[in-house]
Amino acid sequence: MKLALLVFSIGLAAQPLALLRENPHYFVFRGKPTVLVTSGEHYGAVLNARFDFKKYLDTLAADGLNHTRIFTGLYREVPGSFNIARNTLAPEAADFVSPFVRDSSGVYDLTTWNAAYFARLKEFMAYAGERGIVVEVCLTTTHYNDTHWKLTPWQNNRNGVGAGLAHTDPWTLKDAKLQGVLDTFVEKMARELAAFDNFYFEICNEPYIGGPTLEWQRHMAAVIRKADGGRHLISQNIANHEQTVTAPDGNVSVFNFHYARPPRAVTQNYTLRRPIGMNETGFDGADDATYRIQAWDFLVAGGALYNNLDYSFTVGHEDGSFGAPATTPGGGSAGLRKQLGFLRRVFAGLDLAVMAPAEGVASQGRCLGASTGTMYLCYAHYGELRNAYRPRYAVETSKKTVAWRMQLPEGRYEAIWWDPKTGKELGRGSWQAGTPLTTPEHSEDIALELRRL
Repeated sequence: MKLALLVFSIGLAAQPLALLRENPHYFVFRGKPTVLVTSGEHYGAVLNARFDFKKYLDTLAADGLNHTRIFTGLYREVPGSFNIARNTLAPEAADFVSPFVRDSSGVYDLTTWNAAYFARLKEFMAYAGERGIVVEVCLTTTHYNDTHWKLTPWQNNRNGVGAGLAHTDPWTLKDAKLQGVLDTFVEKMARELAAFDNFYFEICNEPYIGGPTLEWQRHMAAVIRKADGGRHLISQNIANHEQTVTAPDGNVSVFNFHYARPPRAVTQNYTLRRPIGMNETGFDGADDATYRIQAWDFLVAGGALYNNLDYSFTVGHEDGSFGAPATTPGGGSAGLRKQLGFLRRVFAGLDLAVMAPAEGVASQGRCLGASTGTMYLCYAHYGELRNAYRPRYAVETSKKTVAWRMQLPEGRYEAIWWDPKTGKELGRGSWQAGTPLTTPEHSEDIALELRRL
């Protein structure tokens, strides 16, 4: 009864996450324009029964973050996948919570829902909603290899579904019976989540790897829209790094990229007038500065969503305190999460309804500017991308002051300099457009807010 009342109080009474009407490059959530920022666990929070998601969500909220991403249970990994230590997406078989009922030998019945899964899912959504956290519900994913494929319900069921398919086949509309089960699953998810305001659907994780077709993705978006009645946003994962979307699906409202550093994907797709997100990064080593730079650079370029894979969240360390070994492909730490929380707070202070990328404003870095000419946010970093594949930022750490040349409308502005690493104010004062502007002493990166007086 308590859960039902909570769902009603935060869901039916509230408009779900939506596009900001005045500037649909951004979101509006519970009446406030927003960007989504997080450093989240590796998508197993619901399907891994041993993962204490309450402690995890409490940690995100305490660090000032407002987003997380989950996989639904149609896919899981095995220990050692992608060299991820204590991978939350690789629970032991006994700890795996599936949407479908399984027998003692692990065989699924695709006609019978697992009530325990949907109870856990809704408890997770309600707890996240209480903490103001928006959830990306990623419905399914590409199957990277036969090991992952053989663990799926489509290869272990008593219903004769998926027999003889290769791991590249299922998301192609080749198998009508399998697709029918998936469509029914989407309809079930839409019904179960209808009351929640704090989520959006994503069609598929990394469909550009391993077989999923654009035709299938369009079919999925149509099924989601029909089942959901258009109440919640739909995201499409477009590419790793960058790609120009030339034929956008009218059912899709959010275009997400992985590893979009530098953030060329934002510029390439800004004319779509939709949120552009980087909803996965984290294969770039363990240095906090790498992911802080990526986040600031992406959002100040005009992006609306940033999610770092945080490998410090594991079973038993749901407070993000696990020290991942050097073999783990990414990072994550309490320090990084606090830095990203500060970034989110800076954006909460902007008038997102009028903000857009402002080319040529600053001689250093990049800027967002208000169409009214009253507010600017600029960011510069000293991280050099190295290596073509899985690049690292070689961050210059020496302290310096730098003269910035600014091209702004005439007038006086309040200038506030921020240290993105510490969240501390480095300096503040009045500045007259057309006169020199020199940074305070800083290292690694720096941010500047200008507000016209």
